[in-house]
Amino acid sequence: MVSLTRERRRSAPPRPGLAPTPFTAAEIRAGCPAGRVSIVRTSDGIGSTRFAAVDDDGAWIEDTPLDGNGEAAGPVERERSTWHELQEHAAFPAADTTIDRAELTGPLGTLSCLRYTVRRDAAELVFWFAVDFPGMPIRVERTENGMTRVTLEVVAISGVPER
Repeated sequence: MVSLTRERRRSAPPRPGLAPTPFTAAEIRAGCPAGRVSIVRTSDGIGSTRFAAVDDDGAWIEDTPLDGNGEAAGPVERERSTWHELQEHAAFPAADTTIDRAELTGPLGTLSCLRYTVRRDAAELVFWFAVDFPGMPIRVERTENGMTRVTLEVVAISGVPER
């Protein structure tokens, strides 16, 4: 069952049976201009996600693995996504999702977030979406068999519009 404790809903579910997404496609577009870069730590290492070019319909996004010095350590993967496709990445089944407001302290400081807790089989996934940084979650945690691990964390962001 979806519980939503925030001032307003940012968007309707993209399809019936899905929880509201944290951001509309228009909010993602406004928050992800050409040049926005997120440095992301995952279990595979560190990488960058860069909005290389944007238009009214979507963006060309480049993902690059980085070495310990922040230098490119592999090929750039470039992919086109529409703003609606990016919005739908955060579309979770309503029956398995709880949404609430929470603060998260991490590499980006203390941020106001929308926390999506999603139950999937024996696992629980927690997606933290920073309200001031529309787009991808800034942190993802996975709990399974009583053990929690961080599977994704944004450690730096640049090229974002002034808040």
